[in-house]
Amino acid sequence: MLIVRPVLGQESAVLESYIRQGLNANLTLQQQQAEVSKAVQSVRQARALFYPQVTFAPTYSLAYGGRRLAFPVGDMLNPLFAAINDLTGRQDFPTDVENINELLAPHNFHDTKVSFQVPLYSPEVKYNYLIQNSLLSASEARLRVVREEIVYAIREAYYQYLQALQVKEIYLSARTSLRELVRLNQKLVENQVITRDAVLAAEYELSSHDQQLAEIEKNVQLSKSYFNYLLNRDLAADIEVDTLNGNQQVNWAVGLQDLTALALTGRQELKTWDFSLRAAQNATQLEEKMATRPTLFVGGNTGFQGYHYKFSDQGYFIAQVGLRWDLFKGGERKARIAQAQIQEDLIGIKRTEAEKRIGLEVAQAYFAAQASLEGLKVADAALEKARAYYKVVNSRYQNQQVLYIEYIKALDELRRAEIQQVLSRYEVLIRKAHLDRVTGLSETQY
Repeated sequence: MLIVRPVLGQESAVLESYIRQGLNANLTLQQQQAEVSKAVQSVRQARALFYPQVTFAPTYSLAYGGRRLAFPVGDMLNPLFAAINDLTGRQDFPTDVENINELLAPHNFHDTKVSFQVPLYSPEVKYNYLIQNSLLSASEARLRVVREEIVYAIREAYYQYLQALQVKEIYLSARTSLRELVRLNQKLVENQVITRDAVLAAEYELSSHDQQLAEIEKNVQLSKSYFNYLLNRDLAADIEVDTLNGNQQVNWAVGLQDLTALALTGRQELKTWDFSLRAAQNATQLEEKMATRPTLFVGGNTGFQGYHYKFSDQGYFIAQVGLRWDLFKGGERKARIAQAQIQEDLIGIKRTEAEKRIGLEVAQAYFAAQASLEGLKVADAALEKARAYYKVVNSRYQNQQVLYIEYIKALDELRRAEIQQVLSRYEVLIRKAHLDRVTGLSETQY
């Protein structure tokens, strides 16, 4: 099935640069990268078990006291040998054989050797390597999940900062209009066209507006701090503003079904479960093989062994062929196999649950994005009407053809329409970024 990616105007170079900075500096991502590095080392450890293991292991022993081996061999043999020598008239047999009285622990004894062992057949070595390889792939997929979350978070935070800035600009523009209203009313009072209460009312509107402007400024600073936090830099650092983001045209002709299919093939969370399931399957096979197959290896020792650290005439070599086969362990192996199979089934259930959750996330993001597009159309039309209405009312108010309250209403409606249009415009971009996230497209560009 051909899947067409939703189209978004080219992302600004400024935001793209910030995303790359965030990916390079984000602390959460660095932690996950460390987890991947650990998994790589685990794979290397598992691979090393395929190779011969060579160990240099010299020992030297000193022994004093303890048990002894006492055997009166001299007392038994010397009389016998003396009698034989007397009978034969020859001295063929010694008559000074000493009794044995040796420490069981060797004294002044060394064993300087090199040991080696090579696995010929070992299910544990093979499947442990496959398990660690799958866990590495799962860890890499989790790293990509974190990257996707960071890309989305940076986009959302940048759009929210630009949104707050433009709302602030609207309030500043409205403040200019209110100050002009105060000036106009003062002039009309001086000309005795209106009474003093109109000036007081305009000044009250200006002070009330300034209070709202202070709240807007707080929102700007909070959104600025959060964006810098995501980039792991000074919270007060300046943010470059690129108004291209607010003027992008967003549209897509891709249906929900195609987007869901795209998510089910591209979401790294599902790949994480796939690799985890593969690791669990290998763990099950390992337990099954260990229950029915032996472990076979060859090895040996070579070196020097004897008293007084004399290497002459002390060399030796021992070759070994070993086999280990668990014939009976009281049902332990069957329990381990059952446990591995349960883990495998559990991961399969969790993956199915993840598929259902992702399908729901895509549907929610899709309909929210569609609603934001419709909301933007309504906001654009409302702003156009509000501007036209304010233009007429402003002209009539300066000619004293409408009441002050009607002018304030027109100005307030214009401000609300401008704010709603800004909110709707950036809401479309935020919803589009979220749709990219839930379909697995956020990180693939970086």
